[in-house]
Amino acid sequence: MVEAVLIDLFSLPANLQNIQGLLRNTLEAIEKCSAIHALCVYVMCCQRQGSERKGEQEFLLAALRDFQSLRRRLEVVYAQTTAAALYTIKQRLDEKDLSIIKVILPTLRKDLMKVYIDLLFTAVYQFEFEDLQVISDSESLQISEHQHEGQILPSQDVALIRSEIQMYLESLPSLKGELTILRSSLIPGDIFLHGFTTRTGGISYIPTLSSCNLFSSSKRRDPQVVVKENLRRLASAAGFNPEAFHRVKVDHANAVCIMGKTEPDNYDGIVTDQKGVTLAAPGADCIPVLFADPVRRACGAAHSGWKGTLLGVSMATVNAMVSEYGCNVKDILVVLGPSVGPCCYKLPHESAKEFHRIDPKCVRLFDSASPYIDIRRATRILLERGGILPENIQDDSIMDQNQNITFCTACHPDKFYSHFRDGSNFGTQIGFISIKD
Repeated sequence: MVEAVLIDLFSLPANLQNIQGLLRNTLEAIEKCSAIHALCVYVMCCQRQGSERKGEQEFLLAALRDFQSLRRRLEVVYAQTTAAALYTIKQRLDEKDLSIIKVILPTLRKDLMKVYIDLLFTAVYQFEFEDLQVISDSESLQISEHQHEGQILPSQDVALIRSEIQMYLESLPSLKGELTILRSSLIPGDIFLHGFTTRTGGISYIPTLSSCNLFSSSKRRDPQVVVKENLRRLASAAGFNPEAFHRVKVDHANAVCIMGKTEPDNYDGIVTDQKGVTLAAPGADCIPVLFADPVRRACGAAHSGWKGTLLGVSMATVNAMVSEYGCNVKDILVVLGPSVGPCCYKLPHESAKEFHRIDPKCVRLFDSASPYIDIRRATRILLERGGILPENIQDDSIMDQNQNITFCTACHPDKFYSHFRDGSNFGTQIGFISIKD
């Protein structure tokens, strides 16, 4: 059932002949539809300048005065661009957790609007379209008179829409404070650029994703364009090129991608010896692990959740550095980033048995139905067994806790995202590393 209606008047002057009657007829149809009584209605208009803007607003308000039953559920959104108007409406929809939207718009705007929607929304939302029949000269519309519904928009038009959206998102203020990057004292800063992100300093506004969310999926409400803008801000602050950025394709397993070779469909580790290429691994409870060899000047990143930990993804990444770049395992430095700690993380008893086999100290309350698990300790043990020197691993076991960057994500909601804590619509931070030019 439709939860919200968007009436797109953006391309039409509000004082266009018949626009008042057109809007009244549309609102009357919505008002009479008892099946969607709780509907929210948004009217999208172009924000013009000076007296023209004031006149149009008064003209529109005159058409809205008669709809008392919709008054509390009706909002007119003025903006200078379609991107700004639509993004504002998306915020209103997300505040109310609405996902099924009917868009009523001029026929000639439909294909254009679908591009905006594809970029600003994810598969969480469902849209249906209805024609707003406008009796006017086609030149009153801000799109080509030769464009007809069903045609694919020219690539240059799509590029213009992308550019408009990007410019608008770049203009938005950062949320929840400044962008903060955690860095390890173990990795030499003269050779490598690296860090672990926190949740502050981005533009994602949904509470569980706010604000520097760095992952988009079809199941979440943050579109790829927002994640891209968060990444651009991170790259600017950290000093890397976002166009030479490579994130692992998470499979919760132990495959490793070698930069420059055929890329696997999925992999949780990635390595390179190329300068200026930034590698990244996500984490929102799972461990983002960074690897650096200052002798051979190679680096890597891995995503290590409980499954990947048991499958040995960290040592698989080390072994790839050894076999591909001639690294000596004793030269490789490993840093474990923010991740869920043994204070919070539980697994079913059957899964806990596997960690108990690695070392009983990896499990607390082993006889319970859901023991507490220390995936960090398990990772360290497996790395040490593989030949990594204990002093070359940085995690929460280090003596000087002022140097600790392996915080528990679940315990620090102000600093980190956590799937364990926040549920399915969770945000994601990353660990990243590159070799300096």
